[in-house]
Amino acid sequence: MVAASIICNAQHTKKAVTAKQPIDYVNPYMGNISHLLVPTYPTVHLPNSFLRVYPERLDFTSVTLGGLPVVVTSHRGNSAFNISPFQGAESEFRPVINYSYDAEKLTPYSYSVNLDQAQIQVDFGLSHQSAQYKFQFEKDLPPNLILNSKKGELQWDGNSVSGFQVIDNNTKVYLYLLPEQLPKSIVNLSHGETKVSATAKGDNACIILKYGQGIKQINVRYGISFIDIEHARKNMEREVLGRSVENLQAEGRSLWNETLGKIKVQGVEDNEKTIFYTSLYRCFERPVCISEQGSYYSAFDGKVHQDKGRPFYTDDWIWDSYRAHHPLRVLIDSKKEEDILNSFVLMSQQMDHLWLPTFPEITGDSRRMNSNHGVASLIDAYRKGLRNFDFAKAYEAAKGAIVEKTLAPWSGKPAGELDLFYKKNGYIPALREGETETIPEVNVFERRQPVAVTLGTAYDQWCLSQMAQELGKTQDAAFFKKASLNYRNIFNPDTGFFHPKDKEGNFIKPFDYVFSGGMGAREYYGENNGWVYRWDVQHNIPDLIQLMGGNDSFVNNLDTMFSTPLAKSKYAFYAQLPDHTGNVGQFSMANEPALHIPYLYNYAGQPWKTQKYIRKLLKEWFRNDLMGVPGDEDGGGMSAFVVFSQLGFYPVTPGLPVYTIGSPVFENATLDLGDGKVFKVIAKNYAPENKYIQSALLNGKKLDRPWFAHSEIQTGGVLELTMGPKANKAWGSESDLYTTYISRFDK
Repeated sequence: MVAASIICNAQHTKKAVTAKQPIDYVNPYMGNISHLLVPTYPTVHLPNSFLRVYPERLDFTSVTLGGLPVVVTSHRGNSAFNISPFQGAESEFRPVINYSYDAEKLTPYSYSVNLDQAQIQVDFGLSHQSAQYKFQFEKDLPPNLILNSKKGELQWDGNSVSGFQVIDNNTKVYLYLLPEQLPKSIVNLSHGETKVSATAKGDNACIILKYGQGIKQINVRYGISFIDIEHARKNMEREVLGRSVENLQAEGRSLWNETLGKIKVQGVEDNEKTIFYTSLYRCFERPVCISEQGSYYSAFDGKVHQDKGRPFYTDDWIWDSYRAHHPLRVLIDSKKEEDILNSFVLMSQQMDHLWLPTFPEITGDSRRMNSNHGVASLIDAYRKGLRNFDFAKAYEAAKGAIVEKTLAPWSGKPAGELDLFYKKNGYIPALREGETETIPEVNVFERRQPVAVTLGTAYDQWCLSQMAQELGKTQDAAFFKKASLNYRNIFNPDTGFFHPKDKEGNFIKPFDYVFSGGMGAREYYGENNGWVYRWDVQHNIPDLIQLMGGNDSFVNNLDTMFSTPLAKSKYAFYAQLPDHTGNVGQFSMANEPALHIPYLYNYAGQPWKTQKYIRKLLKEWFRNDLMGVPGDEDGGGMSAFVVFSQLGFYPVTPGLPVYTIGSPVFENATLDLGDGKVFKVIAKNYAPENKYIQSALLNGKKLDRPWFAHSEIQTGGVLELTMGPKANKAWGSESDLYTTYISRFDK
């Protein structure tokens, strides 16, 4: 049987250490203090591997650690299991010890911390599905290790500790832990009582390994599994048995260098490289490969499956990741992207309904957010030449999710009355103020989000039409192409905004595009207000321009968004719109629906403004400091925007094999596309202040348009941009060239 670590990550050759390698620029602490909602977490893991840990604390400013982590089972989720090293009286034993700590050092592949009051030094290294702790005790007292399953069972067999913890949806994570030094005795701490026993069960089930006087160091190696204890044992034996913490750290460093080295950048101060490589590191946190020794446990049907030599991936918030995270992987890790999309298809087949997942996690599909944007990742990959997944089955699953499942946000229920209305009228109806909700599928907090759902579904239906077109399903293609224009049904020509309508077809009035909609604007939009959703027609930007009255009006509306103030105090604004941080006027850099907006000037003949705003937003909102991320990073969703934007281009419309050009931060960037193919972005006349494109060459030929096709670089290529400190407003201003090009796809 092929080992999962080999399946998920090919054997990597160690490279000679240089003065500074890509991994040396990564700062996992960047963004660890949030502006308002969720911070980034300094996560230790190997690329796309399911053993992930981060320090057990409430947030970065916490002065104590709640024990030591064993495994985090979902992005920014809680840790399963816990280890607390301890020296002292038995009367002080408790399930989790809160430690004062200092001298913490964390990299993507290592962790060390001094538990200063306890006088214990901790060092940690990991592999894909297993890890090792080294504890060094300074006090002249017998040491102990407290092992905790927060909801499950642990037992000692005379040689090792094994057991499980129940996480969501009856999914279990299994542990096999082997101490290098055998304890003198075992204690079971359950329900507040200390007993001499080999088994502990229930909430905070604890096994305590008690050591004798004179023991100054304890090493423990452990494996994790989602299948059973035996797989956890074999994972440990395969990956970490016989290796030291230092061995694991060196191997992890080598793997991270090779992974981050898929993109090499030159020509700017280290600070910008830190932002870049930290963002790239976060793009490899997930999805995670959960194949183990040729098998995997799927929470989508509660069964163990053979992976047939192909890794199975999960933990992907597609509402966030379809925009830039998946397209980035198409470029630099295409084989892995094919495996991830293949996993989506398998999940769809394993669930009760043949519906594409929306938020696939270790515990199944949590069906969060709105719309069904996995369809965009499918057509985007296919259009860019990825073929190693069943595109026809993927289409049926995507169609089922959009047609048979309810469109109500945060719901996995079948289609109902709200969906029948959408199919008949082409929009989701909004409730008027004080009107009672009668649709059972609607989440009481998340509400209908009628504008967000109408716009998102129109895009999804466009993606379906493109898939149907590729498959020769002409009737479906025509049907969904027509439905993809449903955004027109809620466009208010008097205001130029997408505006909620009631079930009679009347616009809701009076209306405020900043504040109407209650908490997070969810009664009408979703997390962001009407100013952000004004631009949420990724699949038909030329038509959106025409709806707004042409290029000049479109550009003026963009300008106005960036200059319109909050209209209330920050306290009042963010109390209602906590996801709408990272503001420049009404624009929000902190949430994914806004990521493509700065690039829209390219479509209306003023690409110099895209260059201006991209540089401004990167400089102001993505920084190498503790508050250097403006909002929820979402496990690669936000970071992939930074990676693309610093390179100088961005995929505004997943599903169209086109990239729109911004302003490169680096003098030279080299992307390894695989199979010996390389794409370079070169900034001539480079200087950090030279953010405006004066002229361009693509593969040696003059380029007068602010975009290029994937086909122009997929076998390798060079984009040369001559830069300057002042805008060349003529370059790339012929916007109709884009409309002509995309018509070849969108028939």
